Amino acid sequence: MWETLGTVRDLGRLQEIASVLIRYGFGDLVQRIGLAGALERAGRLLHWHRAEEKVRMAPPERLRHAFEDLGPTFVKLGQVLATRVDLLPPDWIRELGLLQNAVPALPFEAIRGQLAEDLGAEPETVFHRLETRPLAAASLAQTHRAWLEDGTAVVLKVRRPGIRETVEADLRLLARLAEIVEANAPDLRRYRPTGIVQQFAASLRAELDFAAECRNAQRIAANFAGRDDVVVPEVHWRWTSERLNVQGLMDGIPGCDLVAVDAAGLDRHALARKGAAIVLKMVLEDGLFHADPHPGNIFYLRDGGIGLIDFGMVGRVSEQRRLQIAQLLHGLIDQDAEAVTDILLEWTEGEADVEEGRLQVEIGSLIDQYRGVPLKELRMGAMLADVAALLRRHALTLPPDLALMIKAFLTLEGLGRQLDPDFDMASEARPFVERAMLQRYSPKVLARRGRRTASGVIDLLGALPRDLRRLLQAARHGRLRAQIEVTSLKAFGDQLNSAANRLTIGVITAALIIGSSIVMNSVGGGVSNSWLMAMGVLGFVGAALTGVWIVLSIWRSGRR
Repeated sequence: MWETLGTVRDLGRLQEIASVLIRYGFGDLVQRIGLAGALERAGRLLHWHRAEEKVRMAPPERLRHAFEDLGPTFVKLGQVLATRVDLLPPDWIRELGLLQNAVPALPFEAIRGQLAEDLGAEPETVFHRLETRPLAAASLAQTHRAWLEDGTAVVLKVRRPGIRETVEADLRLLARLAEIVEANAPDLRRYRPTGIVQQFAASLRAELDFAAECRNAQRIAANFAGRDDVVVPEVHWRWTSERLNVQGLMDGIPGCDLVAVDAAGLDRHALARKGAAIVLKMVLEDGLFHADPHPGNIFYLRDGGIGLIDFGMVGRVSEQRRLQIAQLLHGLIDQDAEAVTDILLEWTEGEADVEEGRLQVEIGSLIDQYRGVPLKELRMGAMLADVAALLRRHALTLPPDLALMIKAFLTLEGLGRQLDPDFDMASEARPFVERAMLQRYSPKVLARRGRRTASGVIDLLGALPRDLRRLLQAARHGRLRAQIEVTSLKAFGDQLNSAANRLTIGVITAALIIGSSIVMNSVGGGVSNSWLMAMGVLGFVGAALTGVWIVLSIWRSGRR
């Protein structure tokens, strides 16, 4: 199946992927999915040597190092997998969460040509001052500090030259790899690799578009308009494009520098509560949230505010989904097992065959562990992690947007507890959850729902006469057909047909044996009798062949 790769140019990258996987002890996976055979047919040799210290690593650690060696696309894939708490156990999530984008920066001269092309002029003529030494470097881009003519400090986020071509080649290979895994590795099929790759490809392509990232930033900034305690950098659209992002410089304390937070005299407890309120508002009220709120993307401002950067990865939540999230959180906080079960079954409908009663019993048992626990001692992150583990046990998977949201909540609670060990996420979430529940019955929402329903009914009634006329015309001209397909009945019919075929061949085989026996017994001397002898032998040979066919057919049917 690897022969269907779009172009020969991907084979070099394919060899590199296979070699890295083998080096970290995943040679059996390479063989199972057909990578080794494809490369051998392409005339390339694989080196199956592997370092002992790498093999001694735990599998999650080996996979993390393999992704780091494979470059930006696979680093991003690992970061997406780290959001799938419904698919991977905590040790894998923890290890993949350590994947870092930090890579050596390119010399400024290597990006100067592309930067001048995007700016429409040489960088030194556009900016009053530009630092050629980068602030930071990541797998997709690197940043440089600059100052406009009026003295405004800005940050230039420059996409690495040629990175899109590398990413597109990797995405082609990953799409093919996912198809092969689903076809050849049944034990990995439950992870739905094709769905994960599709989600990842859409996310990565969006992240490569820096103009789209800036549009996300502006939408989130608009949702917090009028609030001085939430800062999103201003976008300078005059110079922003797909490959270049020019935004205001965030002047604050990085979220990972807690020593500086204490030195600045900031209130950790207030910062933790404010950060929780920001994310809860984005998820439950706005429907657009920062999907990667790790400490590197958060800044604590000297006046007690919070700054957010890097909106390449965002999550979107529909109005209906926001209500479902509120119902789930409300059920967890109030220990309502039935409500939690209903929401999870609705989210995973059609994904797997699960016994509803058993699932509700397990959820009830899970929630009962927290019964009587004071709200301030309730660990919402731990509860969501337990729910994700329960989904894994039942082979249920969440839609990607919900997996992203749960991961954001887990990251948020961890960040809050770093700031304040007594941080109470459940108490912070409760007012937002209750507002979201009540909003369902607000006059505005009811009016909108009523208008939508009325519009649908009017459209249905308007189309009814036309649909009835077409139905009657089809019946009058004999074109009306009713087709009922029962899958189990069709399978039963196929079995009967196969059995009848084998029975018919069996009768023919028996007739050949009997006829050949009669012919052989009646053979005497003479030339004509030699022909009869040959016909008898041919009859026995035909009977033997049909007998073998019947035995093989029965054996194959039993295996199926």
